Amino acid sequence: MKKTLLRLIPLLIGLNFIAFGISAQSSIKKTENEGKVIYLTSAEFKEKVFNWEKSPDTWVFEGERPCVVDFYADWCKPCRIVAPIMEELALKYQGKVTIYKVNTDKEKEVASAFGIRSIPSVLFCPMKGKPQMATGALPKDSYIKVIEEFLLGNNKSSL
Repeated sequence: MKKTLLRLIPLLIGLNFIAFGISAQSSIKKTENEGKVIYLTSAEFKEKVFNWEKSPDTWVFEGERPCVVDFYADWCKPCRIVAPIMEELALKYQGKVTIYKVNTDKEKEVASAFGIRSIPSVLFCPMKGKPQMATGALPKDSYIKVIEEFLLGNNKSSL
């Protein structure tokens, strides 16, 4: 009996390490994009933000936290001005607000669904209620104000 138990101990320890490794990997996957801008395809947009095919007449937010979606194109100079601001906002609101980007040249389906005609266009999606769209390159303080007040419900923005 003791010999069997002694043989099982290394096996149990090995299984414990494997289980710990799997657990650590899954927590890493959940947070690997925290604090970073996330680029979405049309399919990912439908999963994480809004699926216009599933509910064409009603806004149903699919996200786990409020989000900002920056519709852009690589050739767009104002979009390139907004890009570092979005990177900063992703860090500033890590764990509170998710910052997404959608390339309107590559993801025409999303751009068409939202009637994007001018870029940059930025969609602000609260957990409840309808989203708001802003067009043009705005100063960082304007994005912060909308995030603080509209998405997070803070009366006073922390500029």
